[in-house]
Amino acid sequence: MLQAGTYAQMTVEEFLPQGAYLQDDEGERVLLPNRQVPDGCQVGDKLKAFIYLDSEDRYIATLQRPRIQLGQVANLQVVDVNRTGAFMDWGLPKDLFVPFAEQNQRMEEGKSYVVYLTEDNTGRLIATSKLNRYIKDRAVSEGAWQAEGEPLLKNGEAVKLLIAQRTDLGYKAVVNNQFWGVLYNDDIRTAVRTGMKLDGFVKRVREDGKLDLSLEPVGHKRALDLAGRIMKKLEAGPGIMAVSDSSPADLIEMHFGCSKRAFKQAIGNLYKERKIIIERDKIRLATDEDRKAAKAGKKPFTKPAPADVEKREPKQAAANSSDDGNKKPAGRKWVNNRKKKDSTLSLKARKK
Repeated sequence: MLQAGTYAQMTVEEFLPQGAYLQDDEGERVLLPNRQVPDGCQVGDKLKAFIYLDSEDRYIATLQRPRIQLGQVANLQVVDVNRTGAFMDWGLPKDLFVPFAEQNQRMEEGKSYVVYLTEDNTGRLIATSKLNRYIKDRAVSEGAWQAEGEPLLKNGEAVKLLIAQRTDLGYKAVVNNQFWGVLYNDDIRTAVRTGMKLDGFVKRVREDGKLDLSLEPVGHKRALDLAGRIMKKLEAGPGIMAVSDSSPADLIEMHFGCSKRAFKQAIGNLYKERKIIIERDKIRLATDEDRKAAKAGKKPFTKPAPADVEKREPKQAAANSSDDGNKKPAGRKWVNNRKKKDSTLSLKARKK
């Protein structure tokens, strides 16, 4: 059955002056206008067409790709506003209508808004900015308000995100066109703005079913992904980079867009696999000589001492040592140098 706002696999049935008629597996027909018919198209060809309604609310097919489908969210620009509502550019000849009743705030021409594609009570496609009607607050199965609700997403699962709103904590995002999630400021290490579509990950499914999000893979997978990027960068260059586990966090973030902790975990894994050498101010690709030296017992894969560890001063070392090694340094004596007055209590000497 044809459904406006979705794609359908169609077969070219016949050609008429107004275009080609397509037919689905159930025998329903829809017109593909002449301007949409591809060159060399013949009867019997299979086409993937998008179905929507024309100005007279009749099904019509197009081979153009709209920016949004039924049941999805997208960031669209308003191209016109009249007395009934706003019209948005969604990539098709007929603009997408947003009634005033479906607007959280009055939309203005030239501005973009995050909307959801749905149908009105007559079956016509409309957009709405009232996302909370359609986007669920909790990613759990039926019984969402009870303890028995099962999570529909797993920790670490890859998801599609659309950034919908800026908050004090970070950004609210729509996850897989279905659920709300939060991308916290501490987990953002790249430019993010409202309306962006991003690949992300479920950082944590909370006990209440709400989602914490991340733009980086979570846990061990994150380290593997980052390790791969580090190796690619080393292999694409001279095999050496002026960044190490003792480098400042902002320098690491500039190079790899990750936290210092994640970077240290990734290069630690590469180091254990004997793919790189970690030095105080740089990392480099391990050579065959390094591996031969390791087999010979010269230990080229032994990590150097941290660069920020200060050497103990000789005077301090001498003060903390003694001939027999058992005596503790003498405690400092405090002496009262004030002159004794009648109004001042004297300090009694301790009995030895």
